[in-house]
Amino acid sequence: MDPQYKSRTRKKNADRALQRLGEQLVTLPPGRLESMGLPDELLEAVEFARTIKSHGARRRQIQYIGVLMRHIDPQPIQAALD
Repeated sequence: MDPQYKSRTRKKNADRALQRLGEQLVTLPPGRLESMGLPDELLEAVEFARTIKSHGARRRQIQYIGVLMRHIDPQPIQAALD
């Protein structure tokens, strides 16, 4: 078996973990977000998620934040939240 292989379940669990991390970012105060050094696109997506009132639209935005977070290293963000 390929050592780089990830099952579909492991991929989904990793994506959900990134979404939960994104939800935590949405609840942070704006000043703390800017001090974390997030990429501009991710910062804009988080700020936009704060303005959304509709549950379905907010859920989709959180999913989008999770997609953006796949392209960066989430460890520094998690460390800053802890």
